Amino acid sequence: MKRRIKWIVLVLIIIAAGYFVYNKMYKPEAQLEPVEPPQAITFEVTQETITNSVQVKGNSHYEQETLVYAPYASKVTKWKVENGGQVKKGDLLFTLDQEALKNEIATQEATIRKAQLEAELNEFVSQQDQENAALGATEAERIKALTAQESARIGDELNQVNAEIQARELKEKKAKLNTALYHAPATGVFLFDSASEIPQTVTDNQYIGKIVDMNKLEFIALVGEQDVFRIKTGMKVDVKMTALKDLKLSGEVTKVSKFAKTASGQNTTATSVPQFEVVISLQPNERLIGGLSLSGEIETVRKENAIVVSSIAVMHEGDLSYVMVDKGNGEYERRDIKVGMETADKTEAVSGLKVGDVVVLQ
Repeated sequence: MKRRIKWIVLVLIIIAAGYFVYNKMYKPEAQLEPVEPPQAITFEVTQETITNSVQVKGNSHYEQETLVYAPYASKVTKWKVENGGQVKKGDLLFTLDQEALKNEIATQEATIRKAQLEAELNEFVSQQDQENAALGATEAERIKALTAQESARIGDELNQVNAEIQARELKEKKAKLNTALYHAPATGVFLFDSASEIPQTVTDNQYIGKIVDMNKLEFIALVGEQDVFRIKTGMKVDVKMTALKDLKLSGEVTKVSKFAKTASGQNTTATSVPQFEVVISLQPNERLIGGLSLSGEIETVRKENAIVVSSIAVMHEGDLSYVMVDKGNGEYERRDIKVGMETADKTEAVSGLKVGDVVVLQ
């Protein structure tokens, strides 16, 4: 009985092994599901406004700064302004001592009057000599008289020149005396040249400080030679403040320098990278002060109603440009186009495409 069971088990094993071998060798493989080909990336041709711009960086500066100089050398008898104080045009800033200048004016007036009296006396003596020479004087006496007359004439001319010089100097000193009470030439905030030392005496034409108009600021930026010819006065600028990125400001290009500068502000040399200063006026804003870091986008070109397509769909072959147009039903057609204005992501198709066309990137 046991031998019979063993034979049955052996037969079952042989049958199972045969079935396994049969399946491997003769049973057809299962059908694989069809793989769909990757879909092409498409872009629709549109009509829209496209622009080109130049990115710039720089700092804010006060547009109007009125420098204040001492009108003449003197002692300051009174200060009527503090450092950082608000002043209006015409306000008294300081008073200079007038005594020394008044004494100089009086001395010079006396000198001029003395010269006038001496000139009148010389003219009277010259007339007397001429009369004496005409009354039967000898030849030698007449020659001597003529020589004296010529010397007197030359002396009178020199005295006249000196008198004119002294008269101009006297006029200048009187004009300076009128500035002893120095009034603010502009409205704004007054800043001393040195806040720690307010001068008590000043020299002739000494720089004292400046009056800053806090309401008028400008954006000074530097651009490279690749961009300077693209920027023109009057172009609009979108401005952002580095410290307040969400604050948007507006400006306008007012000046483009024709002379290159280095980073330090000096004229460029053969080895330095040329940069050109661009001045941008800014609209007033309560958060805008001088010395801030700013960035701007200057719109250099704008084109309305342009036929455009995505730049990555445009192929280039030598001087030719073309796109693949989707004709439907999986059919594509190469179409040459004439490229116009180009931006970072859009390309204008001057010809070859119309609004609604679909181009393919394969």
